[in-house]
Amino acid sequence: MIEDNRDSADSLSDALALGGHDVAVAYDGPSGIALAREFRPEIVLCDIGLPGMDGYEVARAFRADEMVGYAYMVALTGYAMPEDIERSVVAGFDEHVTKPPAFERITRIVAEAPIQ
Repeated sequence: MIEDNRDSADSLSDALALGGHDVAVAYDGPSGIALAREFRPEIVLCDIGLPGMDGYEVARAFRADEMVGYAYMVALTGYAMPEDIERSVVAGFDEHVTKPPAFERITRIVAEAPIQ
């Protein structure tokens, strides 16, 4: 998970971990990419409005990186306009979820994501 709001990231991370998932959290884009290269996640929940390197840049970097480009990427963001959704798809996200998400939706996405 890549999310700059530490409270949100930690809460969602804890909830997913209680559900039996291995979760790693980064609070900015560059750290998220570096962590993913070590952690090798199957699914990445990523905010779009990150400081320094936004989520669109993160998604493009993931897709260009052989080590992590396979990950199922979910934009988890407050940006909800049709053009925001289109931008997320073009950048490489597989799914776009508007904040605040229902936890049931996140658990469904995690359970049903096609894993390679």
